[in-house]
Amino acid sequence: MAHRLTNIAGSSRYFIFSAVTYSNESKIKLLGVLAETIQNLGAVHVQTAKEMAEGARRIGNSTYALSTTGIAGPSGGTIEKPVGTVCIGLATPRKTIGRRLCFSSLNRLQNKDAFAQAALELLLKELQNINRT
Repeated sequence: MAHRLTNIAGSSRYFIFSAVTYSNESKIKLLGVLAETIQNLGAVHVQTAKEMAEGARRIGNSTYALSTTGIAGPSGGTIEKPVGTVCIGLATPRKTIGRRLCFSSLNRLQNKDAFAQAALELLLKELQNINRT
């Protein structure tokens, strides 16, 4: 996501920061995800993604924050959470949204691209809904 957003000239006007919190420990220590959330639900869960987004929004003192946590593959999947599973969090001033999606590709780079695209599309839909009201 950060790569896509910062490829746009002038992105420093709206892009504050990004963090790759790959380990459970970094999700907890840096973003403030509750240890209980990861212990009880796992790192790849909608609640984890929501807490990640809320932490990023708080740290960045930003209006919006996105997070993704998933299984890009080609290994690491389970029956409950197969390769291609991503959970997305979007923290806004009014609410936090979470989504779980599953993509069919076993290709790591394709999944990472799809994860980022899905997160940015969630943000776009939210911004469009705000502009309609």
